Amino acid sequence: MGGAILRQLVERGDRVTSLSRRIYPELSPFGVKQTQGDISDKTAVESACKGADLVFHAAAKPGVWGDYSDYYRTNVIGTQNVIDACKKHGVSRLVYTSSPSVVFNGRDMEGVNESVRYPETFMAHYPKTKAIAEQAVIAAADEGLKTIILRPHLIWGPGDNHLVPRIIHRAYRLVRVGDGKNLVDTIYIDNAAGAHILAADALEKDPKLSGKVYFISQDNPVPLWDMVDNILKAAGLAPVRKSVSRKVAWMIGALFEFLYKTFSIRGEPLMTRFLADELSTAHWFDISAAKKDLGYVPMISTEEGLERLESWLRDRQLKGACKQWN
Repeated sequence: MGGAILRQLVERGDRVTSLSRRIYPELSPFGVKQTQGDISDKTAVESACKGADLVFHAAAKPGVWGDYSDYYRTNVIGTQNVIDACKKHGVSRLVYTSSPSVVFNGRDMEGVNESVRYPETFMAHYPKTKAIAEQAVIAAADEGLKTIILRPHLIWGPGDNHLVPRIIHRAYRLVRVGDGKNLVDTIYIDNAAGAHILAADALEKDPKLSGKVYFISQDNPVPLWDMVDNILKAAGLAPVRKSVSRKVAWMIGALFEFLYKTFSIRGEPLMTRFLADELSTAHWFDISAAKKDLGYVPMISTEEGLERLESWLRDRQLKGACKQWN
């Protein structure tokens, strides 16, 4: 996400500085000033934000398993560091990347809008810490910093280092959870990046948008497991054949969680209760507010995005084969 936003900013003539934990050689041709550091490091964040007119905060620790302290350090402390740096250096606008998972309550969510409330309890550290961070950004807006929060759902496309690799890596172990009919929103990477820039521009024109939250997506809900199969197809892999009921997956997830906690097993369980709920329920959202306030329209269709993904994956495979041959 961060890289895609950077490229679109550079293409329209903006001067860009990035902060990340490592230097990315692929960004060098774009003239991006790269600074290396951790978002939980207050000094590093302040240094990166100095002199900026606008900040996009797309960094986060994702996933469904791990220590709460790790999620809190990156997602909560990191976000507060960004807010504090913006205030200290007089940054005029902050666009924060959140997630629809902050409002996921384990049940079907069909066509809901931004008025839906946070759940009373969270079943994973990621949505809990992202919700805390969201509230900090909203509070910062109340204190004078102009902010907008975006909730893109299931970002995918060329360059993906999270969703697509996870699906491909687990291709031969994937099991469909539920009846496979649950509709979900997704968003192609270039559409998600474009929405962030639209949000920043809209916020500059209309400060009254400050503090608002927006769902963004392809505006075309699809069956979750059809999308998984399409990503596998783009990678030249077979579709998911096996399936289990939501109840069975939930019980397996509970067992895995117990074992991993009890015996301090490293790594991520193949299933958790949160994951079982996510994989078997509908979650798609009303994006009419983003259309109205931000002028957001998905420019790249899901079909075109899948073609681009397939081309990118094929190119990576060819490069990998050539490297191995050499």
